Amino acid sequence: MDIAAISMAMSTTSLKQQSSLALMDKVKGDAEEKGNQMVEMLNQSAPHPDLGNRIDLKG
Repeated sequence: MDIAAISMAMSTTSLKQQSSLALMDKVKGDAEEKGNQMVEMLNQSAPHPDLGNRIDLKG
């Protein structure tokens, strides 16, 4: 192999790696955002109507 071919192969590999990392970073950010939205939605939801009103003494 000549130096030009090695250089092109290394450049292509580097570009693939950078694009893969950028995509993973985007997916991670989206997942974190959706998780935060889910937590916020659960915190704003109405509590269960029977929660804390009754004690089950049957065993």
